[in-house]
Amino acid sequence: MSGNGLSYSEQGGEAASELAQEAASTATPSAPAAFGLFSSDTKKNEDLKQMLESSKDSAKLDAMKRIVGMIANGKNASELFPAVVKNVASKNIEIKKLVYVYLMRYAEEQQDLALLSISTFQRALKDPNQLIRASALRVLSSIRVPIIVPIMMLAIKEASSDLSPYVRKNAAHAIQKLYSLDPEQKEMLIEVIEKLLKDRSTLVAGSVVMAFEEVCPDRIDLIHKNYRKLCNLLVDVEEWGQVVIIHMLTRYARTQFVSPWKDDVVVEEYSENNFYESDEEQKEKDRKMKNTYTMDPDHRLLLRNTKPLLQSRNAAVVMAVAQLYWHLAPKSEAGIVSKSLVRLLRSNREVQYIVLQNIATMSIQRKGMFEPYLKSFYVRSTDPTMIKTLKLEILTSLANEANISTLLREFQTYVKSQDKQFAAATIQAIGRCATNITEVTDTCLNGLVCLLSNRDEIVVAESVVVIKKLLQTQPAHHGEIIKHMAKLLDNITVPVARASILWLIGEYCERVPKIAPDVLRKTAKSFTNEDDLVKLQILNLGAKLYLTNSKQTKLLTQYVLNLGKYDQSYDIRDRTRFIRQLIVPNEKSGALSKYAKKIFLAQKPAPLLESPFKDRDHFQLGTLSHTLNSRATGYLELSDWPEVAPDPSVRNVDVAESAKRGTGMLGKTRKEKPEKFYSESEEEGDESASTSASESESGSESEKEDKGESSSDESSGSSSSSGQSSDSESGSEESTAKKTSRATDESDSEDIKKKAKEISKKRNTTSSSDTESTSSEESSSDSKSESDSKSDSEPGKSRTATSNKKEEKPAQDRKAPSKQDVFLLDLDDFCPVATPVAVPTAAVLSPSLAADLEGLSLSSSSVIDVTTQVSVPTKTHELLHRMSGKGLAAHYHFSRQPSIFGDHMVSVQMTVTNTTDQKIENIHIGEKKLPPGMRMHEFNPIECLEPAGSVTVSMGIDFCDSTQTATFQLCTKDDHFNVNIQPPVGELLLPVTMSEKDFKKEQGMLTGMNETSATIAVAPQNSTRLVIIERVVKAANLGVVPSGQDNIHRFAAKTVHSGSLMLVTVELKESSTAQLIINTEKTVIGSVLLRELKPVLSQG
Repeated sequence: MSGNGLSYSEQGGEAASELAQEAASTATPSAPAAFGLFSSDTKKNEDLKQMLESSKDSAKLDAMKRIVGMIANGKNASELFPAVVKNVASKNIEIKKLVYVYLMRYAEEQQDLALLSISTFQRALKDPNQLIRASALRVLSSIRVPIIVPIMMLAIKEASSDLSPYVRKNAAHAIQKLYSLDPEQKEMLIEVIEKLLKDRSTLVAGSVVMAFEEVCPDRIDLIHKNYRKLCNLLVDVEEWGQVVIIHMLTRYARTQFVSPWKDDVVVEEYSENNFYESDEEQKEKDRKMKNTYTMDPDHRLLLRNTKPLLQSRNAAVVMAVAQLYWHLAPKSEAGIVSKSLVRLLRSNREVQYIVLQNIATMSIQRKGMFEPYLKSFYVRSTDPTMIKTLKLEILTSLANEANISTLLREFQTYVKSQDKQFAAATIQAIGRCATNITEVTDTCLNGLVCLLSNRDEIVVAESVVVIKKLLQTQPAHHGEIIKHMAKLLDNITVPVARASILWLIGEYCERVPKIAPDVLRKTAKSFTNEDDLVKLQILNLGAKLYLTNSKQTKLLTQYVLNLGKYDQSYDIRDRTRFIRQLIVPNEKSGALSKYAKKIFLAQKPAPLLESPFKDRDHFQLGTLSHTLNSRATGYLELSDWPEVAPDPSVRNVDVAESAKRGTGMLGKTRKEKPEKFYSESEEEGDESASTSASESESGSESEKEDKGESSSDESSGSSSSSGQSSDSESGSEESTAKKTSRATDESDSEDIKKKAKEISKKRNTTSSSDTESTSSEESSSDSKSESDSKSDSEPGKSRTATSNKKEEKPAQDRKAPSKQDVFLLDLDDFCPVATPVAVPTAAVLSPSLAADLEGLSLSSSSVIDVTTQVSVPTKTHELLHRMSGKGLAAHYHFSRQPSIFGDHMVSVQMTVTNTTDQKIENIHIGEKKLPPGMRMHEFNPIECLEPAGSVTVSMGIDFCDSTQTATFQLCTKDDHFNVNIQPPVGELLLPVTMSEKDFKKEQGMLTGMNETSATIAVAPQNSTRLVIIERVVKAANLGVVPSGQDNIHRFAAKTVHSGSLMLVTVELKESSTAQLIINTEKTVIGSVLLRELKPVLSQG
């Protein structure tokens, strides 16, 4: 990857350097004399050895700090290796970290001794502490000893399956180290990479893609199934991982999608038909549409998910997104990157240099992108020369008739700069502007002629060179300028400038017949003292004058040719012989002599003044190769767009396997039949998403199925926003096949459908929330609200649709949701949702349903009595007291329903009361002061609230799985009041139903750091099953899990924002005690919930 942009720093290396710096600062002040030039370190090292063998950890830690400090100062500490290795098994983590740093430095030098510690590292790989496991793997992979390659390979394989994402991340880092040590392990490493690519953790994603780029960048097939997942995870990956992933996805997209540059008009997947269009107009439109480019939904997904990263604080991320848009986006959309790139010009000079180089390449091909930001490229006096030159290059590229007068005034200032290199570059820029914009050619020429009288020789020389090039474009009009330049020949000493003047006089000698011979006479005198470049032009001038004015110049030319004949430079001697044979006729002269005049005085094309960045566009922007304008080692070339796009179905994720892992969810049976209108695969995927965080792969994968089918339903008649329509996937054949299989399944289970309809009516909001639970966070707010309302309406459609009606016109499908949306909004705003008491049973089960229900007991004992939970009166909290609110009072409570405003939001019901005797108008939410990441969906403003009137409204708040306070202003027409809402931890959950078997399975995966427990004293009256369920469910929004043991009570929920599982177990012991255990990845929420549940169960 050395050629592919900025390097990716490994966390382990950073940690090591920090430790070394800390240790160095500790060791530096102690005993400076010991590090003297002639002093012996033996005594000091003996002291360190004794400290390392001490029984006190503090002495060992001090010794290790001093040793690492020695290493940081460049001292040799290798003789301490045996003493340090003994401490590798220390239980003190600080000592162990420093020992690891030491071993990484000296293990390669002392391989035999390093091998003694291998067994300790192997034991550390099984340590319960994830930090120790990761550190052991990092050090093991840093010991570059070929003999331990098999051990490293085994360690990487085990670490890739570790429960901790941090350990899996280090496994990805170790892959690159092992590959560089032994490339023969490539095939086995590819298997590990393939496994880690399926990982859903954002911590792992960047590291494994880096390993992919190092080990097997050509294995594009490994990316197909993970493409959409990587696009959706991109926003949450750490910054350097984002850079690597974006570069990889850029290469991937260039092989999988057709070019969006064929046609400037980009048509999204679906467009709205005009209701009143005639058939002929529609046919004509269809014919045009066939010839119009249609963007692949996956292509659009990548562009949409990278767009927010343009606001990243990391310059490398912004640059990576900019190059992605440049290489992949339609030309009409690439302009959005320009503002972000201009923002980076406020960074340090190194970042400016790279960004300006890329802008220089972009501005040559697409001037319009940066024209609005012209002033941002004006040169500052404090800019270094490299930055000034690049800005000048960009200004020249952006020059046009409209802004050239402004730019020329700017250039006049630059010419006076003390930086002579920059002043010379400015003169070249003026010349380029003069050739590109014919209207200002004369103005530029006059300005350059004025510069000929400048005191600075470099400025004059550069002006002469540029004027020479400009005069070639229209020499007939500029005889006076040539005469003026001939007069300057005596004063100018720069060889290039003198040579340019001589060339001009020789080329246009017929226009200055009196001056040219005199110039030859003067230069002939100084011929022997001239530079080789000038001598060649003197010879050319003599030859041209000999052919056009031989009477006056014949002898002069022969004199010059004789001087050249004996010159020290063989180039000049060769040129002299060539010219003499060509122009001086003799008996040996060949046929060419007749054409000498045509050869020397032929019409020469005007030089093309081009940008030095013109040829850099064949390198990928943002790479080292582009910066150097030379192919760097490791550079991966961008392929050309394919003529025909490869099969897009390779990116469709097969959800069958992931659904099997997620079977056993009781909620699946509850909603599978009523929502049979949608594909089984997407339902299975959605349900398995709610099973656990570790098994949530299928949810995200099926989300793509969800989007595709919902947008295809809508495409025939409803116009959708660009973001939403582009979400849809090209899988219409697939969805047709799924509909057929659905119809078959439904005909087999008609009884279950009838009973399930009643359940879906009561649980419609819960169902829609589960369906929505996998929608990605990074989608835009407008497309999110549309998709939410769409999925809210799905249960309504499923209730009204039978297996026959599903095959009918899409227009009928469209009518149902519009009515149902209104009904659902009313229901969610004002009605508490009832929940089912029993799961439907049936005599005949369809094969798909039987598979889903496998392992579950359908008896009433396994049914969750959620009625107890829902019937508990929810506590009302005061938001605004009537005294503080000048008669306006507000209360709120948590409805424990899935929010209609977004699947990550907690639903809050707010009741506003007018206690005054006057109307209160325009009640709304004003300024919001929310912690980072927290979002709030406001309620619609209340236009007027009558005296003594009361209104209940719904709002949604995304608390980001934290109990932080949401502060905002509740405003009326005349006043505003500061209020805040702080959620109890139990309201950040949504109840989940599962079998006892699944509960134990998930609990087994959430042990160690993910488990929190406490022993509590339970009051005798609280020890019955009903009381425990009632108290727990009242305190937290948990679902009850069936238990086969009377003394164990299990509850399950998932967090609203991230969907992480929260498993609660209450195990009654003897002597009126109970053990309360909470298993969750969200350890902070788990500990807070434990603290809140303890008094609930212990109080009388």
